[in-house]
Amino acid sequence: MKAIVIYESMFGNTQEVARAIAEGLRLHLDVETVEVGSAPPAIGEGELLVIGGPTHTFSMSRESTREEAVTKAPEPVVSQGIGVREWLESLPASTGSPPAATFDTKVARPALPGSAAKAMQKRLRKKGFRILHPATNFLVEDTDGPLVEGQLDRARQLGDHLGSLIAAEG
Repeated sequence: MKAIVIYESMFGNTQEVARAIAEGLRLHLDVETVEVGSAPPAIGEGELLVIGGPTHTFSMSRESTREEAVTKAPEPVVSQGIGVREWLESLPASTGSPPAATFDTKVARPALPGSAAKAMQKRLRKKGFRILHPATNFLVEDTDGPLVEGQLDRARQLGDHLGSLIAAEG
């Protein structure tokens, strides 16, 4: 089996988490890490999908929230095209219950409700994906980061865990 990690990232924090998850997955699987604007239109048979993005206004980003992030960014944002919301909307329904997991980044303080990862999971379930692991949040110090200490280690552990689940399925 192969894994694909698709991410949306404004300030680079979600991209770092995606790469760390991929490191953990590589202990068990071949992995491709792709920014959402370059993501394939569908997931291949026998692929684990891991998808993540930043939490904007309690859920997945929208065009308007991405435009706002661009105005706050000290340098060009990572994801300059579509977000995970639009990619998931265009993703065809699956008939084979492929495995999937979701993650997001969100500000640690104040602890706000909402989660892009939970919203992604809901959409993936509706499209016929089998969710392997509860939605996972990775915390950033402020809107533009940096990541809270220890988050990349957690991301690697998540990748290792997901990879071991798939390996156990044989």
